[in-house]
Amino acid sequence: MRLSPILPGTRPELAAQEAQIIAERGRISPLYQVLLNSPAMAHGWEQMLSAVRNRNSLDAGLRELVILRVAVLNNAPYEFEAHVPHAERAGQSAAAIEALRSETLATDAPWTAAERMALQLTDAMTRSIVVSDALFAQVRTHFDARAQVDLVATIGAYNMVSRFLCAFEIGH
Repeated sequence: MRLSPILPGTRPELAAQEAQIIAERGRISPLYQVLLNSPAMAHGWEQMLSAVRNRNSLDAGLRELVILRVAVLNNAPYEFEAHVPHAERAGQSAAAIEALRSETLATDAPWTAAERMALQLTDAMTRSIVVSDALFAQVRTHFDARAQVDLVATIGAYNMVSRFLCAFEIGH
């Protein structure tokens, strides 16, 4: 890890913030221990990522596939391993999860049409950032306006997460 983590309970001025993180996440992970070096960033991060994870209109299984795919594309194994249990609890099969690891999206993977479309959008947003009009037109056929916002926000947020994890070598 490139930055010393703030161990929970060692800074009295962070007690309320740590309690909030625990209330939302159940624990203070190594990611949040590094984020707590900047309390304002940790607060904003926790608010945004809690909304993405816990107040999202997307099906939990679809959301977790997208998060796992971002982790694969950005070479963020800590993020991938952290989200496999969430994907499994959301009903994703081992085959659906494993299929995310390939360089290109598998044509025979056990994903629904909406999941496949979300993963295509994930690849476009993560690899080239720009999303073609043709791809987004297809996205609209599977997702209403709120789901489109939630999907794009989820992909963008987890690109931020993986890049933060990799830059600070969290989980290496």
